[in-house]
Amino acid sequence: MSKRLLLLSNSTNIGEEYLSYPRQEIQNFLGDAVNKIVFIPYAAVTSTYEEYSKKVAQVFQEIGYEVDAIHLVENPQELIKDAEAIVVGGGNTFHLIHWLHKTKLLDVIKNKVNNGTPYIGWSAGSNVACPTIKTSNDMPIIEPISFQGLNLVHFQINPHYTDEVMTNHNGETREQRIKEFLVLNPNIYVVGLPEGTMLRVEDSSMRLIGNKKIFLFKFTEERKEYDTTDKLDFLLKTDFPISSAF
Repeated sequence: MSKRLLLLSNSTNIGEEYLSYPRQEIQNFLGDAVNKIVFIPYAAVTSTYEEYSKKVAQVFQEIGYEVDAIHLVENPQELIKDAEAIVVGGGNTFHLIHWLHKTKLLDVIKNKVNNGTPYIGWSAGSNVACPTIKTSNDMPIIEPISFQGLNLVHFQINPHYTDEVMTNHNGETREQRIKEFLVLNPNIYVVGLPEGTMLRVEDSSMRLIGNKKIFLFKFTEERKEYDTTDKLDFLLKTDFPISSAF
């Protein structure tokens, strides 16, 4: 059965309504075969899970899908096992991965998605689809049980990727941070995924959706750029080691 993923850099572009830019792509991705999605709000910190789930449910109901929020059920593992589609929202990646481990949902989600259940994630929800969360932009506000992610793809994603350099700011750029990661993890690729873009995976095929280029980083190699006309399938073919080199 085909593995199906839709991995978004962000939920909402500046000046737009919530989840506006990806709505049509989400609908195209889920199609008519899905009636209800399971939403995982564990990345929420400054809002409650209830508030976050209602916000997401409103959008999905507008495009024709009912929503079950995982925090409302007594047995979240059973809800995942019965899910028609799984959606993981953005927020704080460390908080999200902590609760996915604590609720013992990682293996359940991974098994479901590897057996054909569609998976949608944005920001932190895309981070956790990777081998680890080590290329998150987020502050580690909680110590997770592990940095290990779902490993649904064998490369890392850096969502909200930007080349912007702030005036009078001496902190590292996003590219410099990624290069630090690559020194200790030289065998894995990192995709810099700018806002407004997403990756759609259909089994062994992957394509970019959006009007911006993505950036590919690998230790000792020059940064490469790809647009919607380029083939990205090669990133799905190799299962790179996810442990640190040091």
